[in-house]
Amino acid sequence: MHPTNKRLPNRHLARGVPKIDDLVEYQAVNSPKIKSVHGIDTPTPGDPGAWDWRGKGWLVIASSHWEVLGFGRVDDGNEWVVTYFAKTLFTPAGIDVYSRRGEGLGDEVVDGILGALGGLGIGEIDRLVRGVFEVPRD
Repeated sequence: MHPTNKRLPNRHLARGVPKIDDLVEYQAVNSPKIKSVHGIDTPTPGDPGAWDWRGKGWLVIASSHWEVLGFGRVDDGNEWVVTYFAKTLFTPAGIDVYSRRGEGLGDEVVDGILGALGGLGIGEIDRLVRGVFEVPRD
């Protein structure tokens, strides 16, 4: 996936709340076709690090909630972030681990991140950590 986010111009401020124009492009394994999902992210009131997403265009019927669970930097300077996303009409709930660099993170780093999340004792997060898998990338 290649997410691109940008802050929308001031005309997109609702009651002073900034919104993010969110475009995710993805390609299924063994398919040359690149697809995209476009929506708007708005901060969840009273929940720092949490966002509510609403689709644009024909996806306006879709919405989701996502949260930043953690972020950091490894010894080589690579940065990472972990997000949780709630179930939607089209996808189950899940956890994503992102790396700033295309080569990703080493297994030891990912195992440490997932181990820390699993140690939080939050039932749904524990279940989702056990289902994390690596997405092929090039």
